[in-house]
Amino acid sequence: MTHGYTTGTGTSPEPAGPYGTPYAGGAGAVPETPYTLPQQRAAEAAPEPESAPAPGKPGRDRYLDLLRSIALVRVVVYHLFGWAWLTVLFPSMGVMFALAGSLMARSLKRPALSVIRSRVRRLLPPLWAFSAVVLAMMFVNGWNPSEDPDHGDTWGLIGLFNYIVPIGAPPYPWHVGSKSGLLEDTWAVQAAGVLWYLRAYLWFVLASPLLLWLFRKAPWPTLLAPLGLTAIVGTGVVTIPGETGNAVTDFAVYGSCWVLGFAHHEGLLKQVPRYVSVSCASLVMAFGLWWASNHLGPDGWDLNDIPLAQATWSFGFVVILLQYSPSWQELPGRLAKWDKMVTLSNNRAVTIYLWHNLLIMATVPIIDLAYRLPFMQSERAVAALDGAYTIWMFALVWPLIGLMVLAVGWVEDLAAKRRPRLWPNGSKSKRPQPSTGAHRG
Repeated sequence: MTHGYTTGTGTSPEPAGPYGTPYAGGAGAVPETPYTLPQQRAAEAAPEPESAPAPGKPGRDRYLDLLRSIALVRVVVYHLFGWAWLTVLFPSMGVMFALAGSLMARSLKRPALSVIRSRVRRLLPPLWAFSAVVLAMMFVNGWNPSEDPDHGDTWGLIGLFNYIVPIGAPPYPWHVGSKSGLLEDTWAVQAAGVLWYLRAYLWFVLASPLLLWLFRKAPWPTLLAPLGLTAIVGTGVVTIPGETGNAVTDFAVYGSCWVLGFAHHEGLLKQVPRYVSVSCASLVMAFGLWWASNHLGPDGWDLNDIPLAQATWSFGFVVILLQYSPSWQELPGRLAKWDKMVTLSNNRAVTIYLWHNLLIMATVPIIDLAYRLPFMQSERAVAALDGAYTIWMFALVWPLIGLMVLAVGWVEDLAAKRRPRLWPNGSKSKRPQPSTGAHRG
């Protein structure tokens, strides 16, 4: 069906397993599949579920919005092409967790319980829409979680709760359907694999009131403690088996980035001379690269496979980004032409992140239709399409993401208790606005 085309560089379809280990607990490696997407531990994406208002609204920092948009694009590009060097060029997940931590610190000016409730409410409905589609596809293709050998009996059924509230890793079949079907038989691994981020985000949200209290009492120990924890659980000094170990490693690797968001909001970074913070951050990043060079994973310099390198590189990278952080109410200069796309991607960050892997796989059967065209029957034409296959996937996935934003993106508005919008890119309504009266934000 797919003419044997392979995307990315990964050798096993298990993007959900942290740092080279599968979530589902299945034994042994999974054979390479025609369009396996690379593991993104690190997928990287992950987006902060709080939607962005239109540009110019008080309190919105367009620099941070721009960083979130860049991170989302990098997630998609990484999952499509599998270029390991992208994890060094721009550590998306560290950036995303830092931005989410900054927003969380700002929100915690309100009572903690109401903030947590609001964050969870914004997160769950988009997840439910995604889960309903993915689970229906799994069940239609014959998957029975109670009989899955990787999950077993009652635990497989209990694990389905993670498709409703992502407190742990959701179960999914390693193979479902047929290799000759519309999607290759490992599609469920790729589709459900992105849910690791929602689990990590939820854990950070629940822990934030305590973390922020600790940060205000002892800022530097709280900021650096996750790096120390990563050195323990992410290097094999202490091994925590199963999903608990995966979750603790995630929390440790990105914990310092989340707390860096606190430091950005509280103004701690601005209290440190720029040359000091940048110099120290550079040293931490240099250590991360040195550690990675001596602990290369199956994909070489992919930091997603090297927890301590990922944690230290992301930490230093985020420090520099936030230290040089300008406060933009509007995107300046040539960046202004991307204003609407930045607004749209921030308003639909959860939708884009949840669906992008499945949509990347959906490009394959669509492009394969081109092989049936009359003018594509020569060997030269087939070779030309084979050579540009991934480029065509890249070109096609963005319209598919746009269609998904139109189809289910409005669920994010319902989750935020806003009027549903099909394409919230910040365009001003042409309807006349009242000239007097206070506006309630």
